[in-house]
Amino acid sequence: MTAVVKTLGDSKAEEAEWALRCDMAAIFRVSARLGWNEQIGNHNSVMLPGEEPLFLINPRGYLFRELRASDLIVCDLDGRVLRGRGELRKVAFHIHARIHIANPKAVTVLHVHPQYLTALSLIDGGELALAHHNNLLLNDRIVYDTAGYEPVHDNEEGDRIARLLGDRTILVMGNHGVTVVGATPHEAFDELYIAERTAMYQMTALSTGMRLRTIPDRFRRNYLGPWGEKVDARLHLDAWRRVLDREEPDYAS
Repeated sequence: MTAVVKTLGDSKAEEAEWALRCDMAAIFRVSARLGWNEQIGNHNSVMLPGEEPLFLINPRGYLFRELRASDLIVCDLDGRVLRGRGELRKVAFHIHARIHIANPKAVTVLHVHPQYLTALSLIDGGELALAHHNNLLLNDRIVYDTAGYEPVHDNEEGDRIARLLGDRTILVMGNHGVTVVGATPHEAFDELYIAERTAMYQMTALSTGMRLRTIPDRFRRNYLGPWGEKVDARLHLDAWRRVLDREEPDYAS
């Protein structure tokens, strides 16, 4: 366990933080493999357990593919770096801290630019159709932001995004990318993964120039509860971690 974590006083707090660090580091590495992030941009955060509201996030200037568990910095909701080396990117603060403040259930916030969801965000009126069976669970959990056109530069815009997201878990940000929130890192990761795959299916089908076959609306799941109660989110991230343990074991260092 790194010196960053050993500075904590309570052994249970140390263990809980280290477990979160390793899960988040795995998500960064898998996201890099899947081409979800934009150069050294994009950011993922998770709130730490405890009375003091603190969150883990990637420091400015790192590729997702090089991040390790010990590289993540600890910040407060005012944007101060309390532990770790590096700088908190301002746009990351304005998005992540404001969502964490507005929605305590958004323990994990993943903000990335994956190919197909980002392409969907560039289309006038772009939304996921009720066409694939994944849409039956996903579609009621998504909100589309058609008002934001510029990078997030202040708390006011961060607050607008947080209000728009509300109790949903996926925000497709117009002309930008996507933000997914969840109660745990593995739930947010799995929901993002499924949403991106579903967007890929739709965009691929539409590229044929043929019309989508849609599913009757009565089959929608109408579910806004924890993602992990419907899918094997923990098992999915664990499977990726086994791959990383073999091929990129430094992620957990």
